[in-house]
Amino acid sequence: MKLNLAARLFAAVLSAAVAVAVAMGVAAHVNLNRDFLGYLNEQAVNRLDLAVPSVTAGYRQQGSWDFLRQRPDLWYRLLRPAPQDESVPLVDRPPAQATPAELTGASRRFTLLGPDRRRIVGFASPAENAIERAVVVDGLTVGWLVLTPFESVSSGAEKRFADAQARTGWVVGGAAVLLAAAVAFWASRRLLRPVRQVAQATHRLAAGDYGTRVPEQAADDEVGQLARDFNQLALTLQRNEAMRREFMADVSHELRTPLGVLHGELEALEDGVRSLDAAALRSLKSEVVTLHKLVDDLYQLSLADVGALSYRKAEVDLREIIDDTAGAFGERLRSSGLALQMDLPPGPLPAFGDARRLRQLFANLLENSCRYTHAGGALKLQARREGRQMLIDLHDSAPGVRDEHLPRLFDRFFRGEASRSRRSGGAGLGLSICQRIVEAHEGRIEARPSPMGGLWLHVALPALG
Repeated sequence: MKLNLAARLFAAVLSAAVAVAVAMGVAAHVNLNRDFLGYLNEQAVNRLDLAVPSVTAGYRQQGSWDFLRQRPDLWYRLLRPAPQDESVPLVDRPPAQATPAELTGASRRFTLLGPDRRRIVGFASPAENAIERAVVVDGLTVGWLVLTPFESVSSGAEKRFADAQARTGWVVGGAAVLLAAAVAFWASRRLLRPVRQVAQATHRLAAGDYGTRVPEQAADDEVGQLARDFNQLALTLQRNEAMRREFMADVSHELRTPLGVLHGELEALEDGVRSLDAAALRSLKSEVVTLHKLVDDLYQLSLADVGALSYRKAEVDLREIIDDTAGAFGERLRSSGLALQMDLPPGPLPAFGDARRLRQLFANLLENSCRYTHAGGALKLQARREGRQMLIDLHDSAPGVRDEHLPRLFDRFFRGEASRSRRSGGAGLGLSICQRIVEAHEGRIEARPSPMGGLWLHVALPALG
């Protein structure tokens, strides 16, 4: 069965919590037993050391160990603390103090061995690793007091304590697992909800629903950033789809207009309505030039999009290129009733670039202003060097472009104003080509409102030297 992301996250967090809880429980159990047994054995050794003087005093008082063989019940009285007056009978010795060793029954694990190391009284089966203390009377070893250490927690108070600690550990571990399960459930439901929304929206977006959006999270985290990025992606795709449709509509329109004129002109010539004279040829040539310009612009943009637009860069003089290009537009400017003011430095403006592409750049800029500036208007072309940059500014008079449309002027076929529309004869591709050429020269191009009332196109190119 294929688990979704929420189920996998829940299983991963819960499994990690269970593993940690089990590991902590086992480690706590092992450490508790080891340390607790060590504590109990340490207390028993202390009790053993306290019992040696008592046993020594009992032997000295009785003269042998025969009294213990005859009366084993005196054994535990013998282990009581020895009084300062050793003549006090065993039955009159005070009871042992309620030390941890006494509470855990350390005395029951004491064994008394004779000088021949045979058991006299006490624990019946002393262990091989038993702890021994010699009983010395007048310099003579008369016996051995032996303590059998704990090997494991036995029944009694220590057993109950160990069991209580173990139960507490498992209860805490179980509570931790339940808490982890609750956190994992909350995380899988709450934190992954935006991810599920993005996943569902992605499916709709892939199906072509570019109006899909997801609620943006207020938190400035990865999930919130994912939602914002998705919405930005959807907006970009929606805009690109709209631009694609506009592009197809604009291309079909731009191609249909000159083709329609050509078709009409040819039919008129064929039917004899119009004679084949110089005016007819000029009209036909004009429409062919329009078609050629449109197709060539589209071709140039397609090459730029795939990075195949060729550039042959060398040292060039921008002043000379601008001057030559502007001179080629003299007749066009006069026919449009536009005045061109040039503001160029007297000396050269050296740069590193492709002279042919730079002429295309300035020609497109001037062509754009000629097409969209009202008759009787003016153009102003400036060029200068500032630091390591060559700055070129082209101003034109009315009509202008609204501020919100300025950043999109370099989108192909975009026209922000009806007054700067295709009725002026442009296809809306010139500025897109300009932007590709400037970027290929590692420069930048910007559109701003012009103080002259129209458009201000600002170009910055790297200077040479």
